[in-house]
Amino acid sequence: MKIIYEILNILRRAKTMNYEKVSPINVNSRGIPIPTLTSGESCLSCKSCEQICPTHSLKIHSKDTMSFDYGACLQCGRCSEVCSNGKIIDSGFVHVYSVDREVLKVTYRNGIPEEKSETISEEVKQFRKITAKTGFQYREVAAGGNNTTEAELNASFNALFDSEASQIRVVASPKHADALVYSGPVGPNMEGPLNTAWETMPSPKALVACGTEAISGGLFQLGKRPKEPDLFIGGDPPRPDVLISAFRYLMGIREFSFRTELFKYVQNLKK
Repeated sequence: MKIIYEILNILRRAKTMNYEKVSPINVNSRGIPIPTLTSGESCLSCKSCEQICPTHSLKIHSKDTMSFDYGACLQCGRCSEVCSNGKIIDSGFVHVYSVDREVLKVTYRNGIPEEKSETISEEVKQFRKITAKTGFQYREVAAGGNNTTEAELNASFNALFDSEASQIRVVASPKHADALVYSGPVGPNMEGPLNTAWETMPSPKALVACGTEAISGGLFQLGKRPKEPDLFIGGDPPRPDVLISAFRYLMGIREFSFRTELFKYVQNLKK
């Protein structure tokens, strides 16, 4: 009987996630909040969503204009819960990452996100040249977070997400790493160790802000980082499939534009 099971397992299709076809939307996740305002509607008289946002990532500017800083958004859903008119919804959009921090700051007019092209730094271009074919190794530093990001990073190596199949591996020493991935708001006691790990690494190298706290501090004050990160991954914490997709994007083997995908989603929502 055991032999039969083994043969069946060999013949069955692998259940590992296909990152060539992964969608930025996950219907089982809350995702980022999206405004559904149309022309003539206004949120100026209420502003309950703006007041309840724990990280102040949501601002209502005028009758038809509001902005979200998705690098500071916890995806907690409080703004959509307090909106009695349904003008803000949970989108299920979980692939919130970019090499350009400003791309994650989105202004909506009448519910439509403004266009913005992504700026790719020379450091990222150089990093992609050496990792696109060989993958990369990273050292992770918990810089004052709550370990939820670490739990998701650990899950990214299981049989379903299989980080190593995408040539993304973790190492014990920054001396052997191509990238430094950190989580948490970088508390005062972690500023030194994070900087030491970065300085120990050989160039070219990349700094990855993993999770909302690492990008903006979240509920806390953001500490001093070795430099401006080369990749920003939003979410509190990001899902394992989002992490691996973001790493593939950093390597340049995944074509992705946060603004483009967000615009597509909003357009489909309004149909």
